[in-house]
Amino acid sequence: MLKIYNTLSGKKEEFIPIDKNGKDVNMYVCGITPYDEVHLGHARCYVVFDVIRRYLKYKGYTVKYIQNFTDIDDKIINRSLEAKIPLAELAQKYIDDYFTQMRKLNIQDADFYPRVTQKIPDIISFIKKIIDNGYGYVAAGDVYFSVRKFKDYGKLSKRNVDDLKSGSRVLPGEQKKDPLDFALWKKAKEGEPSWESPWGKGRPGWHIECSAMSLNEFGLNTFDIHGGGQDLIFPHHENEIAQSEAALGKPFVKYWIHNGFVTINKEKMSKSLGNFFTLREIFEKYDPIVVRYMLLTQHYRQPLDFSEDKLEQSKSAYALINTIKGNEELLGLTNKINNAENNPEEKEEIKYNTKILEEFENAMEDDFNTSIALACIHKLLKEIINEKTINYKTKSDLKTMILICNTLGLELRNYRPFAINLIVKTLIKAREDARKNKNWKLSDELRQKIKGEGFDIEDTKSGPRVKKI
Repeated sequence: MLKIYNTLSGKKEEFIPIDKNGKDVNMYVCGITPYDEVHLGHARCYVVFDVIRRYLKYKGYTVKYIQNFTDIDDKIINRSLEAKIPLAELAQKYIDDYFTQMRKLNIQDADFYPRVTQKIPDIISFIKKIIDNGYGYVAAGDVYFSVRKFKDYGKLSKRNVDDLKSGSRVLPGEQKKDPLDFALWKKAKEGEPSWESPWGKGRPGWHIECSAMSLNEFGLNTFDIHGGGQDLIFPHHENEIAQSEAALGKPFVKYWIHNGFVTINKEKMSKSLGNFFTLREIFEKYDPIVVRYMLLTQHYRQPLDFSEDKLEQSKSAYALINTIKGNEELLGLTNKINNAENNPEEKEEIKYNTKILEEFENAMEDDFNTSIALACIHKLLKEIINEKTINYKTKSDLKTMILICNTLGLELRNYRPFAINLIVKTLIKAREDARKNKNWKLSDELRQKIKGEGFDIEDTKSGPRVKKI
């Protein structure tokens, strides 16, 4: 029985999909605001929900997974002006960076990635419903949500409206009736992107986009899972609940899942504090799957204190998983098991190690406890390594280990044969020429381009050695 900690109720609940047949699951996770490179905090969030999605599929559910891009926002506008780059070009640059780094982490693509700028009509339509139902009002071209009219405001974050009032204020230029109210639509400012609306030219507020896009993409009034980092609980997700339920009069989301922060020396990692690491920087030193492994060592709801020691420990632990690299017989067996579904004639009747598989499932059923799930892999490794011959038990353990690794996204992909495409071959040749000519600057630039294609170079006396990253 899968149990999930629901932020809304504050307790673990049995997972029962809304779908009357109990097979289809709809999950929405808040995506990035693409104004800078993705960092370790992003990685934790999207690895967590990738594992949740993989496990739900392992359980036999069909999962529709949506993740948005907030491609119009104050931060993007300000960065665009600073860098003197068109807003759309800036957003696309960092969306491309997102996909590059997340795919290195073996995160499966979502089914849909709606962007705010592509969904303006849906957002305007949603705001109209809120106004029509008496929860929104127009003020000098802006549209605000009346927080006090929504009686359940604060039910997700467990905050009292009266307590919130003391920390609220009206900023210059705002026409709020109450300091607690938040913007659904912002009146256009000179030089900013804007769209026509019934209230004049403007753009959406931050919170409204996720309500409009999630419900529109799913075609439902209520969906199963909404996720994101703990920092989104208030005000973002609290406001999503208020405006969605005000518009539709029905519960917005059944299960709210939030992952814990990544911390540095026990302090939340953030750009404002300058204590964050981009994934690009980390991947220059560590295999992305080692980073993924590290992110799974701590239960997703707990803070994860980042350090190089933790990465080194994860590197050693993940190396143990790949001890089969040096054993050609085991490596051949691994490939055979991995390819069995695509090659039925090669499929062997190897059964799983039911004891370890049950331990793995018990861990994941208890609110996705990946730290215990990783321990299951190492139990199997110990058994495999201690076996003197390749026998039925070894095959059973290996088949179980591969299933668990695949479910956690820790496939042994670095140790399967890989093909070097023509682009990479050309870049490698150009880099060797640059090195011969002692053009180190060009050599370094070409190495970065090779990394962008998913490969790295190790320089040896016998020439460059290519490895997959």
